[in-house]
Amino acid sequence: MATVQSIKIKTRDGYGLTGREFLPAGHVQRALLIVPAMGVSQRFYEAFATWMADQGVAVTTFDFRGIGESAPHRLRGFDASVTDWAERDLSAVCEHVHARWPDVPRTYLGHSLGGQLFGWLDHPERFDKVVTVASGNGYWRYNAPAVRSKAPLLWWVIAPISVGMAGYFPGKKIGAVGDLPAKVMWQWRRWCLHPDYLGVEGDVFRALYARVRQPIHAVLAEDDELVSPLGIRRLYHLYANAHVTFESIQPKSVGLPFVGHFGVFKPAAASQLWPRALQWIGASATQTGDKP
Repeated sequence: MATVQSIKIKTRDGYGLTGREFLPAGHVQRALLIVPAMGVSQRFYEAFATWMADQGVAVTTFDFRGIGESAPHRLRGFDASVTDWAERDLSAVCEHVHARWPDVPRTYLGHSLGGQLFGWLDHPERFDKVVTVASGNGYWRYNAPAVRSKAPLLWWVIAPISVGMAGYFPGKKIGAVGDLPAKVMWQWRRWCLHPDYLGVEGDVFRALYARVRQPIHAVLAEDDELVSPLGIRRLYHLYANAHVTFESIQPKSVGLPFVGHFGVFKPAAASQLWPRALQWIGASATQTGDKP
């Protein structure tokens, strides 16, 4: 049976991130880093991570600064951007995983934003496998239809007014995304209003992504309620030199009524999708833990 322990990871600018390690009872066949979606706490991935650990996979989860257990008591005025998340937080966590499991093959599993940020890493070669789930180009015209119709209201009215009044984005109160530091919201807004999304950061940024040569397994749900299948595929134009394999999930074909943007990680999908996810990350089921 897997054990779970809380960890602290110090970034190069001295910020303390809170993470968790899900450790197998026996042999570790692979190390897995789960990089969360925008505004999503690591607690969302607990059931999935625990099941993976029962299969012999050592899993690390964490919260970006300003999110979940890595957030200050008050988010108003908290200084953090997505650039900080990628260059400081994610860099520190990847360094931790590399040092913790130096002789074990390592997989990067990015959910939504987590998959978008892989190309930003200083040392992407530290992971021999890369899996992205629901990671796409967030330009608002590439959103799923229901979200696309509401996007102008969010980006031109709700976000500017709410951040201006609260000093952060109070997503929990308005039922959108989650609470985010102000700079995170402003940077994300700039991306979502540009057809190139993250590519708006410029040529130097694009060159970082062009360095990635690991194969990427990109998983998308055809019923994603946030990003259209076209929008998901558009992201990988940035990964110009990586071989990208797309796996499209039709809910009915896997016996589920709905998968969407978050469903892969939910317990409701355990029987149908978690064994498949084990294959995505390059691991195999154990004899004692092969049933979700």
